[in-house]
Amino acid sequence: LKLQFLYFIEIAKMRSLMLLAAAVGCAADPNIWPLPRQYTNGTVTVTVDPGLSFTGTQSADLTMAYGRYKEQLFPHTGAQAGSLKSCQVTVADGSAKLVLGADESYTLDVSATGCKITAKTQFGAYHAMETLSQLVVFNFDSDAYVVKDTPWSITDSPRFEHREVLLDTSRHFQPIASLKNIITSFTYAKINTVHWHIVDEQSFPYGSPTYPKLAKMGAYSNFERFTQQDVKDVVEYARQRGVRVVVEIDTPGHAASWCKGHPEICPSPTCLMPLNPATNATFDLIKGLFKDVQDATIDGIFHIGGDEVNTGCWTKSSSISAWLQQHNMTADQGYEYFVGRVTDIVLDLGMIPTAWDELWTHFGTKLDKKTIIHQWHNGTIAKEATAAGYRVVWSSEPTWYLDHLQYTWQVLYQGDPCVGLTDAECSLVIGGGGEMWGETVDSSDIQNTIWPKMAAIAERLWSDKSVTSIDEATPRIRYFRCLLNRRGIGAAPPSNKEARSAPPGPGSCFDQ
Repeated sequence: LKLQFLYFIEIAKMRSLMLLAAAVGCAADPNIWPLPRQYTNGTVTVTVDPGLSFTGTQSADLTMAYGRYKEQLFPHTGAQAGSLKSCQVTVADGSAKLVLGADESYTLDVSATGCKITAKTQFGAYHAMETLSQLVVFNFDSDAYVVKDTPWSITDSPRFEHREVLLDTSRHFQPIASLKNIITSFTYAKINTVHWHIVDEQSFPYGSPTYPKLAKMGAYSNFERFTQQDVKDVVEYARQRGVRVVVEIDTPGHAASWCKGHPEICPSPTCLMPLNPATNATFDLIKGLFKDVQDATIDGIFHIGGDEVNTGCWTKSSSISAWLQQHNMTADQGYEYFVGRVTDIVLDLGMIPTAWDELWTHFGTKLDKKTIIHQWHNGTIAKEATAAGYRVVWSSEPTWYLDHLQYTWQVLYQGDPCVGLTDAECSLVIGGGGEMWGETVDSSDIQNTIWPKMAAIAERLWSDKSVTSIDEATPRIRYFRCLLNRRGIGAAPPSNKEARSAPPGPGSCFDQ
């Protein structure tokens, strides 16, 4: 009863905020998520023809996007004709390569006389079309599509170039269809990176062509595995939507599942990890495995993990202990040796290593300067690493860890990757994201665990740093959650005190 009472208190607060937004008219922020960097608008309603065409720059990628967004713009059939019949798209490079730092800026102008999109790459054009799709609404009384409050003039670009969600397919397997649905949902909030935590100690679903026994023996079942072509398919599906895929193969810890297929690289049959540093077989396998992943992906960044390493199995192994003594190493120095060799493997493949912040805590500036530090612990790691000239990804636990169900979107909205940093230090923070660890998440509940909480993080990574008001964001995130529902995404009520909980009873989407 107490939780239900708190729920209805929250609903009452949200209703009052919606009424306030309506009262102030165009002074309220528009129902666009994430909020654009700059915009102006008027008071005129324009009808949109359901046969709207995108004209101008053409490329294979843009042609596919035009088709996707026409379907997204007009979900209702049989609508009345409208006055806005085309949108002129001008893109400097419609076939740009998808890399970290690719230009995502755009302008969008919508008025009674026309619609214009300009962008430097197709990725900016995708974002412009997404913004347009959030402006176009269906009027059930007139049976017509409309854009209210024209003329709109929007100039937009992201605050951070790397905006990720970690997807964990080891703790629970995520089928290809589930991954694609989630990737599609990311584009609605302009999220541009999947951090694919593809394997871990519980299972090894990735089917390495070079080492097939890893998945054959390490997957939960024959139905919970990815082929090499599956990975390529997911990467291409994401690329077509402007979403990068950064794969993580965590080493030397979190690797017990490797031992089922290749026990020779593990300390002992009863003490499985960290992986054995005392044999070249370990690093030969890692090199071949990483090369297989590189062949299936297109991104230049590779996440090597490196977190939560307990070297107890090394000191318990007589052979590894003897090897450490022979090389005058402590167990922690053995950890440093292991990380150094894995980093060299990634660099030799022509890729940039990213690692969890334990590597910074242990080794600091001994790390290769190309290494990107992924902060997940609270504290001063981001400030220390950027002050030393290293790039940082910020996903501070517990608030930006999506598996912490007790943290509401309002708590996540207060996070900022550059808190306590100088402008110079902040310039080395490439971004951040929400980490969807999979201990209690499978395809049955992943959507309503990610959404709508991830929207809070998405806006902090895209919109201007001055956009921080929870009260002003509340009506918009409620609207955005309902938009996700209308698009078939199972986003939970934003007023939930715990993520992914069901509504307590009947009611409008806008009242939950």
